[in-house]
Amino acid sequence: MKSKLTDPVEKYREVRNTIDKHVSALEKKHNKHMVCRKGCDMCCMDYSIFPVEFFSVLKELKNRNFVPEITSPESENGCIFLVNHACTIYAERPVICRTHGLPLIFANDDGEFELSACELNFTNFDFEDFDMDNTFHQDKYNSMLFMLNREFINASEEKKYGEFDLIPIKELATHSKK
Repeated sequence: MKSKLTDPVEKYREVRNTIDKHVSALEKKHNKHMVCRKGCDMCCMDYSIFPVEFFSVLKELKNRNFVPEITSPESENGCIFLVNHACTIYAERPVICRTHGLPLIFANDDGEFELSACELNFTNFDFEDFDMDNTFHQDKYNSMLFMLNREFINASEEKKYGEFDLIPIKELATHSKK
């Protein structure tokens, strides 16, 4: 059995905890502009995530004996874990779900920094006031996740996934029943 320090899934959880701390600080900093609450689910979609994250979330769901209450999403790309406008896997949700609503900064295809923020938040905020200290650095954390995923893929005995493969979140429902 691998030690916690070398297990990519445990390393993923450490990165996720770091992300949660950064997200929490940004939520406090931008509290008066954030309208994200239970019932606000415009960003809840069937995203695809790295295998390391998928299997970490799956393990956590199995540990709590999660039985998915699958619903038909309101939209074609909606999340199946959204029930009555609430996330049924909220505690285990992937990183992409943890960061939505916040001002995200990332490098676009031209290598220039671009800012993304929920259209419902920051309606009375001057976007010129965003800087590297009050935004979520998406590329930094995506790079960490990519490297952890590479480690996870290389350590996998099955060799089922490549380092660029992503798994739709909705597949958690099928896998959690096994």
